[in-house]
Amino acid sequence: MSDIKSVLADAEDLLKQAANTGGERAAELSAKALALLEQAREKATNVQVVVIEKSKQAARATDDYVHEHPWQAASVGIGFGMLLGLLLGRK
Repeated sequence: MSDIKSVLADAEDLLKQAANTGGERAAELSAKALALLEQAREKATNVQVVVIEKSKQAARATDDYVHEHPWQAASVGIGFGMLLGLLLGRK
């Protein structure tokens, strides 16, 4: 994410420079900015793919654990429910 933010900041700077410059230099700066934006989009897509895959793995692991240990999972759920109920009931 920090790479994406850095690339977007660079593209923003180039677009600001292009706005203050005229002619051929402005077109060159705009083209560089568009290339950086495309690079940021690709990196964001890659991050999205990784996050989705990690989420699927976590969901599978949770599902497997609940199927292997149903009573423990139910106990944890009941415990969280009671804790939440106590916290909300303190008002």
